[in-house]
Amino acid sequence: MGKQLAPKMAHIAPELTSSFVRQALHRAIAGVGPLPPAARAADAQLKEQKGDVDRGIHEVIENHVRYAGAQGFVTNLGGVVTMAVTIPANITGLALIQCRMVAGIAHLRGYDLDDPRVRNAILTCMLGEDTVTALIRERKLPAPPMALATAPLHDPDLDVVISAEVAAELVARVTGKKVATTFARKVPIAGGFIGLGVDAFATWQVGRYATRELLPRARR
Repeated sequence: MGKQLAPKMAHIAPELTSSFVRQALHRAIAGVGPLPPAARAADAQLKEQKGDVDRGIHEVIENHVRYAGAQGFVTNLGGVVTMAVTIPANITGLALIQCRMVAGIAHLRGYDLDDPRVRNAILTCMLGEDTVTALIRERKLPAPPMALATAPLHDPDLDVVISAEVAAELVARVTGKKVATTFARKVPIAGGFIGLGVDAFATWQVGRYATRELLPRARR
């Protein structure tokens, strides 16, 4: 059912495309609403941890896992009637939170968030290790996030490929989860708790993958 619903997202929310992914990344890095820019938030965590980068990264991940869980709870309440509203909201929230988290990790590890190669690496981290490995095997991606971030040159064509893959992955994850929580549970609030756990765990996995991939560089 989730796979059948995912292609219909273009009709439910036409803005959830590869361009949407790039906008989410830009807003995560620049700051949006009450959320300060990713680098500034990460620096605040670094300061709290007295300059310990590893502990700062740990706190960045923990904070964003909590954010993801909160939005996952709210956007997975209700049933089938609310899906046209809650699915796009869940995808938007998850994209922004995970972009911001990985950007914060990249910043603390010494990467330039204005570098398009680094931005591609940030988005690639959001796909997760298994998906990245499969895409490399299928020759849709040339390399894992670390290699993309440190590539000799930026490949503009890769921007489109990565953005499209991230958009498709987010849609598939959220729609599949939403269908499962809606039809497997008759009590609406139960879907909220399932959404909380799934989104929090997925965000934690992305954070851990980014931590393994984006190895330290000299901070400028």
